[in-house]
Amino acid sequence: MEIRVLQYFLAVAREQSITAAAHSLHLSQPTLSRQLHDLEEELGKPLFERGSRKITLTEEGMILKKRAEEILELVKKAENEITLDDTDLPGDIYIGAGETDAFRILSRAMYRLHQDFPLIRFHIISGDQCTVADQLDNGLIDFGLVFGNPDRTKYEVLQTFHYDRWGVLMRRSDPLAAKEVLSPADLKNLPLIVSRQEFCAETFQRTMPLENGEIHIVSTYNLLLNASIMVEEGVGYALCIEHLINTTGNSALCFRPIQPTLQTPIHIIWKKYQLLSKPAEKFVLQLKEILNAPDVQTVASSKNS
Repeated sequence: MEIRVLQYFLAVAREQSITAAAHSLHLSQPTLSRQLHDLEEELGKPLFERGSRKITLTEEGMILKKRAEEILELVKKAENEITLDDTDLPGDIYIGAGETDAFRILSRAMYRLHQDFPLIRFHIISGDQCTVADQLDNGLIDFGLVFGNPDRTKYEVLQTFHYDRWGVLMRRSDPLAAKEVLSPADLKNLPLIVSRQEFCAETFQRTMPLENGEIHIVSTYNLLLNASIMVEEGVGYALCIEHLINTTGNSALCFRPIQPTLQTPIHIIWKKYQLLSKPAEKFVLQLKEILNAPDVQTVASSKNS
């Protein structure tokens, strides 16, 4: 299976037409049709359903489309890394991260690195725990900022000394807002909007002494901004971490922590035994320098207390 043929395949999947794809690729239609036929013969599976007006992907075609996109992205990254100019150290660093105030640590490292190497570019992919881990495992990102305790047999791990505190985002006018903290009993049968992150779900069900019939989840989310809008519109109460939504000033929302305290450790990870690009190596050095600073643990401890 050639890279060139995968590019042809993706062009047809995009255009849903061999004629249009051939035009965009500057190929003749018979040439492109032959390449696609040979690809299907090689794989032993039909990749397209050929209709009278457009071409659609079969189930096998959809699988190949996803993997082909990943392969071409890896090829692009490899080409960029090999052709780096050592003098200015240009390059790209890909980071997957969930929503957390601990992202400030990565931002600090980005700022410092950019002062010395202004041609380095950072690409941030926001996503939940499962998405970040999947992209990291498939080589689509270089680093992940993740919740919980990662598998140290698979990943290199840097502890951030940051713990996100969980609580409930609600309307400021809600009667529960009169409380400074909430107990599990306060959440009984409330319409809850819960992060879809696997760790959050496990923590919630393990820590909350509520029966299944007493937990009423009306929605899940992976971006807290959307969840906060649902809260404003009265859909329910969002179980979330602190400091991500501004609840000061004239905000219609407020955050109340849960007791007993629910805290999630945050780690920066990358694949073990992975050959990092030169910009990525420099980024790791900046992260370690920041995290090893004497004041980091003290500041983190005061924020998490």
